[in-house]
Amino acid sequence: MQKFRLRHFLYYVVTFLGIFFLGGRIGKFGKESSFFQGFLIQKPIIRIGLGVNLTDFIIRSSAGMKVYEVKANYKLVSDDAREVHIRARKERLTEKFLLQVAKTKGREEAELIAQNLRTKIENRIYIAEDTENCLEGIFQVKVGDFLSRQDALNFIKNLNQIGIKEAWILKEEIPKDKSKPLTILINDELKSLSQDTVLYFIPSHEQSFLSFNSQNYRGIFVLRTSPKGIVLINILNLEDYLKGVVPSELSPYNFDQLEAQKAQAVAARAYAIKNLGLYEDLGFDLFDTPKSQFYKGMNSENPLSTKAVEETKGEVTLYNGELINALYTSSCGGKTENVENVFGGKSLPYLKSAECFFEKQNEWMLKSNMPLLPIQMGGKDISQGIAFLISLGVIPKETNPSFYRERASFEDAESWVKNSLILLNKKNEKFAPENSALNFITLAELIICAFEWQDRVENLALSEEVESLMKDFPELMAVQRKAIAYLVQEGIFPTSKDIGNEERFVTKAELAFCLTQVISKCRDFLHQGIFRGYNNNKIEVGEEYERKHFVLSPDVFLLRNIEGEYSFASQVSLLGGEEVKWLERNGEVRLLEVIYSSDKDIFGQTSKLLHWQVRKSRQELEAGIDEYYPIGKLKDIIVQQRGDSNRVRELLIVGTESQVVVSGLNIRWALGLKDTLFDIDREYDEEGNVTYFTFSGKGWGHGVGLCQVGAFRMAQAGADYQEILKKYYQGIKISKIY
Repeated sequence: MQKFRLRHFLYYVVTFLGIFFLGGRIGKFGKESSFFQGFLIQKPIIRIGLGVNLTDFIIRSSAGMKVYEVKANYKLVSDDAREVHIRARKERLTEKFLLQVAKTKGREEAELIAQNLRTKIENRIYIAEDTENCLEGIFQVKVGDFLSRQDALNFIKNLNQIGIKEAWILKEEIPKDKSKPLTILINDELKSLSQDTVLYFIPSHEQSFLSFNSQNYRGIFVLRTSPKGIVLINILNLEDYLKGVVPSELSPYNFDQLEAQKAQAVAARAYAIKNLGLYEDLGFDLFDTPKSQFYKGMNSENPLSTKAVEETKGEVTLYNGELINALYTSSCGGKTENVENVFGGKSLPYLKSAECFFEKQNEWMLKSNMPLLPIQMGGKDISQGIAFLISLGVIPKETNPSFYRERASFEDAESWVKNSLILLNKKNEKFAPENSALNFITLAELIICAFEWQDRVENLALSEEVESLMKDFPELMAVQRKAIAYLVQEGIFPTSKDIGNEERFVTKAELAFCLTQVISKCRDFLHQGIFRGYNNNKIEVGEEYERKHFVLSPDVFLLRNIEGEYSFASQVSLLGGEEVKWLERNGEVRLLEVIYSSDKDIFGQTSKLLHWQVRKSRQELEAGIDEYYPIGKLKDIIVQQRGDSNRVRELLIVGTESQVVVSGLNIRWALGLKDTLFDIDREYDEEGNVTYFTFSGKGWGHGVGLCQVGAFRMAQAGADYQEILKKYYQGIKISKIY
């Protein structure tokens, strides 16, 4: 094992073993022995906060659990409980506010700033290491305490007078009343517990699991008090924890490349170990939210991500023999950013800006011999339905729009209806219609008889609705009126003023539309998933975590779906990862729909993670900014500096009362945006005042470290997980530490 700074991690494991159950005797912690009462948790272990300041909740077990009350010693409260209902009076918290006046790269610089401030103001000034962003060596200089946000806002004006132009308001919660009765209901018995009680919930069997908020968890639960109220903690093996983190952070359904999942597993493991004890004041290491790492226990586990965790067991990322802070982001929008430009503090050599493009990116061109021009019916394009019926073999392989403008014969209707019955595996030996002129009256009878919908018409077509829909056709027989009204009501017949006119003939387009609606109501033939590749005339798609291969018909219909607007194409270019719908018949894909949003990313692919646009009124922005800075009425927002990725590094916010320069991640919070990679457009009123700001941006997250979308792209192109990690974390080594 390489030497690096894991002393706090090893100390934590040893300390935990020494104090577990507050003096209760337990066996050795490891594979060779049970953890407690026969329940095994292998080391290393981690403590995850599942809830803070809880009041009323239920803990359940899949096969029974033991409940222990721990004080100076521990005692068994229940030997085999299936459900425990816990009630506690909520902590009555009051808020206090502070002002962050500086952020430094070391304590010494912070001390100098604080010392200088003490000569100018009388308020309390203190220094604290910034643990919120999980970066070592960054210190905050704070002024406080203030009892209200307005007090803090008012004091910023005093700071401005002594030359401090940027002050960030921080809010902290403090307990007002520490007395908190705790009651638990176990096996219909209500028990009252004291304030300092700690409860342990341990599955009765090794394969059993506990549940909280409809989520299932490995390991055990600990309930205890904290400065912020009742806390529920999940204690489990670190690798088991990662099995719930990796699929939550990088969906194996949308990002089903093993090497990308493995890169995520190594990054998440390094992050977890690096930040053990981060929330020690609350009794746990990390939150289960994106504030730390998103973790939803066993419910989110998936075979692909579990395989990624197991195949990288114990592997972490190191720089100069030390664990790195393995930050990662959903999408970097094409280029990651230097860590200091987002989080402040010192530069880190392994978290430098990196281009998010892989030279070996695959691209597949799919072609079709079946272009389809728009086919109109009552001013509506129904060509998608026509392609649907052709692909299913219901109607002839005819794509000329003039064909569908022709009058449909009774023979056409009978033949197409029979093809529909065969497709739907419906047997109707009684269906033998007599030839007659085809209008909507005879077509209604044809459809009702073929699909044996007589009972539907009788029971679902209410007399009041029939009268309303068919009031213009009193001459029709009651059974005819009822049949047509039902089909119109179900959306199978188009709405038309002359639909009950015996002289009104049916076009082939109308006949096709009706059968499309009938078939769609009986069965959904379209599959939906993710396009993965194309080779040897076969496409590969992912559907519900399965990889499937289909021959691509040379007569396939190719559709582009851009924001719900369809168009047929003779060819489409795909990179993998696109959302697609397809229709398969006899092992061949006959119709393929590629779903796009309105913008395209640097790979030519669309993703809401990559492109976004937000339009906000001046008043809306003003309210958000006022949470942190007292600027008065917002006048303008001006970009001052950009980082290597073109993310906004410094932003000038101008108000009627003051102006402030906001930097790094604070920009995102103040403006309420998804990322800091954006441009600004403005709308003005007649007097020249800005009324709206439109932010057009790319990326989702902070933009530092591993880009999850980029990692997936690299894996698609053939990169392994080590290559992916070394691209986003420069100069690192990947080592196995246990």
